[in-house]
Amino acid sequence: MPPKNSSSSLPSKFRFMFLLFSFLLGTASAQLSSSYYATTCPSALSIIKSAVNAAVAVEKRMGASLLRLHFHDCFVQGCDASILLDDTATFTGEKTANPNINSVRGYDVVDTIKSQLESSCPGVVSCADILAVAARDSVVALGGSSWKVPLGRRDSTTASLSAANTDLPAPTSSLSQLIQAFSNKGLTAKEMVALSGSHTIGQARCTTFRSRIYNDTNINSSYATSLQANCPSTGGDNNLSPLDVTSPTSFDNAYFKNLLSKKGLLHSDQELYNGGFTDSQVTAYSSNLQTFKTDFGNAMIKMGNISPLTGSSGQIRTNCRKVN
Repeated sequence: MPPKNSSSSLPSKFRFMFLLFSFLLGTASAQLSSSYYATTCPSALSIIKSAVNAAVAVEKRMGASLLRLHFHDCFVQGCDASILLDDTATFTGEKTANPNINSVRGYDVVDTIKSQLESSCPGVVSCADILAVAARDSVVALGGSSWKVPLGRRDSTTASLSAANTDLPAPTSSLSQLIQAFSNKGLTAKEMVALSGSHTIGQARCTTFRSRIYNDTNINSSYATSLQANCPSTGGDNNLSPLDVTSPTSFDNAYFKNLLSKKGLLHSDQELYNGGFTDSQVTAYSSNLQTFKTDFGNAMIKMGNISPLTGSSGQIRTNCRKVN
């Protein structure tokens, strides 16, 4: 048996060092960067921002829809734009999943953005990055704070209808189910509460809150009655009501204030303030807007980093609705 300092042991050491270096290099290449397009497409961020602002100017609800589009993408296969893929004769995407069908919208705005980017910088900016930036710009357009969006994601060539049906938290979820759904994606309960604050903008369909306004007891009675006028016990499934009854088109902390008054629209909303350990977080956000906005931005950055495709994985789709 050769001594430990024998040269015969060097090749294995070199192999280990090579493998370690390769691993570290691979890890580094997987890191996203807010300056990713600085040289390859310097106009990317301004193009996206202008298109988002134009869409929100036409319809303020679109800001909430674009924000939700990013969320529904990241929770299924990671932030890879899989949600944007259309069904074909041989491919089933995520658009017809229960949480998405007749509900998720904004695809046409993404198409417009992608078309403009392809004219300016062909084959450079991914659809997944468009979703991440558009979500941030939508929040800003409705009065929220900005954050630096890490970029460099690539687009998937696959989608998962089954994962879309199971991984996205339902509006009927209990607090423990919500915490578990976010934990499955590496997000903490605190980050879950912060991200739920996105419901300070946007609207929901009657079918998602009907059970709450007729069956839940932890709801303001006059609030429930007012909602029942627009959401009958049968029919009217697609009738809309604002998630934030106070200021539905302003990105503020009214959502949390509403929860204190038992005016959460969805069952899952009110679960955040229903005698559980997230009550204190809701109270804190209801009284400190800046804390909420800061935590929301940080949570969005973390959510946007769920299993991105980088390096040579995936592709840069020319058309966000189909693989190249």
